[in-house]
Amino acid sequence: MRKGKVQLKRIENKINRQVTFSKRRSGLLKKAHEISILCDVELALIIFSSRGKLYEFSSENCMDRILERYEKYRLAERAVLVNESRTQENFLHEYGYLQNNHLLGKKLDTLSLKELQQLEQQLETSLKQIRSQMNHQLLDSIAELQTKENSLLEQKTLLKEKIIESENILKELQQMTPNEQSQALASSSTPPTVSYINIGTFYLECNSQKCPSGV
Repeated sequence: MRKGKVQLKRIENKINRQVTFSKRRSGLLKKAHEISILCDVELALIIFSSRGKLYEFSSENCMDRILERYEKYRLAERAVLVNESRTQENFLHEYGYLQNNHLLGKKLDTLSLKELQQLEQQLETSLKQIRSQMNHQLLDSIAELQTKENSLLEQKTLLKEKIIESENILKELQQMTPNEQSQALASSSTPPTVSYINIGTFYLECNSQKCPSGV
């Protein structure tokens, strides 16, 4: 009968976990010893138990030499990665420089026909995006100007109404006699501020509620 896959997970029972570790550790060290002999390789194996105890194996008992070799290899590998990264940065910088020149119409003699067609398509796409952004900003500016225009029209209407109201008050005052003005002032609920308006060759007495502002 075929066995199902055993799910790998931490063994909760402490005793069973220690027994399993001891068996698997011995088997792993044995396999490491065998592969170092059969394949003639330098091999180093380091194990720390859950209690922090060290178990190790190295071919020909040369752990320090293998670790030193490993460290040199890692340093060399990092240096290669750094150089590759710098080379890539330089390439991207140079590529960006050439791209900018091409977009400005410079150094086009190095491009093939296909590359020129691609550059033309790229410029057309960029131009469409620029025009779209310009139209968007223009529409926003027009909407803002329309809002300001409506506000100014409202202020103009209010000012016109005040002027008409002031003219009507002035006409009423011109048609009133001094006695009528006195009666109008006396019928007011609050004591008005009396002033005089020069109309033609005579003065009219009026209060601040009837007279237009600035008179």
